[in-house]
Amino acid sequence: MKNEMNYYEISRDEWQTFHGHGQEFTDVTAAELQQISGLNDRISLADVSDIYIPLRHLLQINFDQFQQQQTQKSTFLNIQSHKTPFVIGIAGSVAVGKSTTARLLQLLLSRVYPDKKVQMITTDGFLYPTTVLKQKGILDKKGFPESYDMPKLINFMNEVKNNIGPVKAPQYSHQIYDIVPDEFDVIDDPDILIVEGINVLQLPSTEQIYISDFFDFSVYVDAQPTLIEKWFLERFDLLLDLAKDDPTNYYYPYAISDRASAFKMARRVWRDINLRNLNDYILPTRNRADVILHKTKHHVIDKVFLRKY
Repeated sequence: MKNEMNYYEISRDEWQTFHGHGQEFTDVTAAELQQISGLNDRISLADVSDIYIPLRHLLQINFDQFQQQQTQKSTFLNIQSHKTPFVIGIAGSVAVGKSTTARLLQLLLSRVYPDKKVQMITTDGFLYPTTVLKQKGILDKKGFPESYDMPKLINFMNEVKNNIGPVKAPQYSHQIYDIVPDEFDVIDDPDILIVEGINVLQLPSTEQIYISDFFDFSVYVDAQPTLIEKWFLERFDLLLDLAKDDPTNYYYPYAISDRASAFKMARRVWRDINLRNLNDYILPTRNRADVILHKTKHHVIDKVFLRKY
């Protein structure tokens, strides 16, 4: 273990020993992993055992402490204790594997807390619809901070944290590359909520309160930009294969056109939009996370950074 300024740098070999006293491996099948994995994300049962079971144990410690603090606060204020969800933020670049991490943690936490409700959302649903992005003249900045309806997202998080009842989160579809009209994910009285998105640790200058203010724990999924570009292009290739027989799919025109031209466009999108967004807005938030999962080739996590304070 290396003792860095703000983080402990922990190798995979050492991290896998932190299962916690009396903690047993929670069964996860290969079929379940395949179901929750992203298009080109690679994850194995060894990853579950070596990386995610210790991370789950760390989350359990924080969740238990959070519940105790909520009870103690109610006692101090002499008010009836009320349920407040424990919120976990998952951040990182496009195509780095955030969604897979979020879904796996949801599965693992649901298994270890069978009497608790564990839900998740993605902040993609709070992107402005394409029509609005065009009106604002920022369609080419989709994913940048200004492309999100931040007041709407902040209000959503505030309602969830205050547990005022069922709250609706807009749905986003990668198939149509847009918000799905009149479709929502309903967040209803969760004990644990996982919020995944590229922007969840950012500090927009237009707001007095930030998404991360609602988080009780945060994870950043990290990798070198050259690797993420490779994964982005691999995912693009798979999206084209899925779209080639579906004229309603956003990627259909690229799927039936010359692949070389399609990939030229994809590389330009990576360079001018995703890489710029990563360098300017996403990567600077990495050191705000409680845990950083560092990936190498083939999505293998080789080390974990644990925040000291």
